[in-house]
Amino acid sequence: MAEAQEGPGRRGKRAGPGAEEPAEAETERADRRRRRSFQPAAEPRGTTVLHDTVNARPQPLPARHFDTRTTEPVSFFLSSLEELLAWQPDSNDDFNVSAVPLAQRQPSLRSKRPRTLVCHDMRGGYLEDRFIQGSATHNPYVFYHWRYIDIFVYFSHHTVTIPPVCWTNAAHRNGIPVLGTFITEWTDGEKLCEAFLAGGEEAYHAVSKQLARIAQHYRFDGWLVNVENTLSAAAVRNLPHFLRHLTAQVHSAVPGGLVIWYDSVLQNGALRWQNELNEENRVFFDACDGLFTNYNWKEEHLERTRGLAGPRHTDVYVGVDVFARGDVIGGGFDTDKSLRLIRQHDLSAAIFAPGWVYEHLGAENFLHNENKFWSLLAEYLPTHSICTLPLATSFSLGMGTSRFLAGKEEEAGPWYDLSAQEIQPLYMEHEGRLSTSCCLQDAWCGGSSLRLQGTISPSEERMAIRLFSLQMPAPPKLFLTLLYKLEGPHADEVAVALELTTWDSGTCHEGNVTSLPEPNGRHHPRFLPAPPPSLAKLLAACDRGSHGWTSRCYELDLQDCSLRDLSLLVSRHQPSPQETPFSCLLGEVRVLDAASVAASPPQVQSLMASQLWWQEGPEKEQLSLSVTLRWTFPPGQAGCFRVLSQGARCRQGQTPLQLLGLAHACLYRAVGLVVPRPAAGQSCRLELLVEPVLRDKLPVDPDRWGRLVLVYSEPAHGTG
Repeated sequence: MAEAQEGPGRRGKRAGPGAEEPAEAETERADRRRRRSFQPAAEPRGTTVLHDTVNARPQPLPARHFDTRTTEPVSFFLSSLEELLAWQPDSNDDFNVSAVPLAQRQPSLRSKRPRTLVCHDMRGGYLEDRFIQGSATHNPYVFYHWRYIDIFVYFSHHTVTIPPVCWTNAAHRNGIPVLGTFITEWTDGEKLCEAFLAGGEEAYHAVSKQLARIAQHYRFDGWLVNVENTLSAAAVRNLPHFLRHLTAQVHSAVPGGLVIWYDSVLQNGALRWQNELNEENRVFFDACDGLFTNYNWKEEHLERTRGLAGPRHTDVYVGVDVFARGDVIGGGFDTDKSLRLIRQHDLSAAIFAPGWVYEHLGAENFLHNENKFWSLLAEYLPTHSICTLPLATSFSLGMGTSRFLAGKEEEAGPWYDLSAQEIQPLYMEHEGRLSTSCCLQDAWCGGSSLRLQGTISPSEERMAIRLFSLQMPAPPKLFLTLLYKLEGPHADEVAVALELTTWDSGTCHEGNVTSLPEPNGRHHPRFLPAPPPSLAKLLAACDRGSHGWTSRCYELDLQDCSLRDLSLLVSRHQPSPQETPFSCLLGEVRVLDAASVAASPPQVQSLMASQLWWQEGPEKEQLSLSVTLRWTFPPGQAGCFRVLSQGARCRQGQTPLQLLGLAHACLYRAVGLVVPRPAAGQSCRLELLVEPVLRDKLPVDPDRWGRLVLVYSEPAHGTG
């Protein structure tokens, strides 16, 4: 049994009526208990105190939602029509629900600009990415070129592929919608389709409603529908009606939701890939948001597709298999040949299995090869812009060989958690002049920093390196912060600063209305060695450079302007007839609306614990505890939460704070905490804390963190 309460720690229960004893005897017994048991002091207001009795035979947690060995929360799929129709929301599902809203971006997905879809298919799916709170994976696969794509599909061969929540979190943070996959194939697929398509509308309406409910519940953005089996006449007759109903249901349940059909079955029910949009498959294209074509096309297929699609030409996603299976134009490092032709016909592209870089070329040089692959395609991949503030990122990829905090290694060892991936920049490349890459060996926060290497030519004084494309009205006052580290033998020869550009406008002015606009809309924010005293938090942040990192703060006053680009300006101290090489690590960049910086952060509230799982060991005098924590915090304010332990102890004293992990929603499962075993009649104390990490990365005082104290003891003799 566990009892919870908020506020000062409980001192014990009073005896009931008829239990009176001599005061001296009661006092002596109390003294003995105090000598052998931990007595919690009164806790700070808002602290949750939980009392629990150790039970080494806990109830098992559902295997669909939790790893059966460790009880870590895991992502899952559905394997049959029966599972799909039986699905209902469940409180154990909460770990799988994305808490990261889809960030606004420009242009919107509804614009008529050709788009880029990425379909991720790797070794059957649900690999290390199924562990919702991350794993200790060495050299994992990550995707981070989000600025260059428009839609992300998570693909597997399970009937209903629900995207692991880490992918939805990472994509949404970068403005990219995520689709799951509904697939039927082979003989089993024929039977499944016959079961829900060959009858009346009630059957296929039930399926489409469930698929829409699942997308809505887990907060991803729609479905790729892939029917790779022949259909009976009755089933294929209902297929367009099913697609139309599914599309309407998804549009209603999910803002901006999408349903895309894969080029497979024809209108007569035959399974025959067309590699184009034509009259044989147009009926399915007309019933949903788009067509993803097969991969074995030639230029004449593109010409016919462009003509038939008419004004919906950007809703045709021409498939490109990066593994280059079959008769294709180009894959691997020649994928640009396919993209060039697709864009010549003003069509969208679907890049299938770009994990080829990782699977085919190996994990060891993955980041280098990944940057090479996407830089070869960049010419054909229109980028999209950020259109909301705050913009704050430490460039972490959601993996690393260590975890860093404030420029110092916080935890050694490999880790992988795509939910912890931060907003990613443009990865600019200019052959011989500039390269942008990830540095895992040093970071300000998270697992990596951004390394910019290049040369300033003798004819130039400086180089402006675009980090982010922006499209938003500028607030009247902006604060910008930069954390950087110059490397190499030429570090003393260059300086770095931030540059903001604005869109051309006759009304845009810097400072007051009488000041002249900057030429070409280029603004160099004023360096702030000490921000105004009212902004104490920012003041502290501006003076926090350490471990070789330099911190800079800036302010910029703009009137009637629209932000365009954020760039890093690298300039030479002195003119030189020679090229000046440079290497700079970026640890963090922030662009903040000054009006929002002064606001007081909210408090973590209602921190509670459940699903306590006690186990023996690992040592004789130890226990292992796993526990689910839940709390409340205003939505949209935190980028994540750091879950910390103050350690467990059975006597008075202090132990250092230890990071348990990051939470990306208002819940976290702490797994395998090793705590001391209490002696008979003794109680011990474990303190857990939840620190919100705000989206603007301003610090939050510890008195606004969540705090839970677990007071635990062994059961009395003769109890379970």
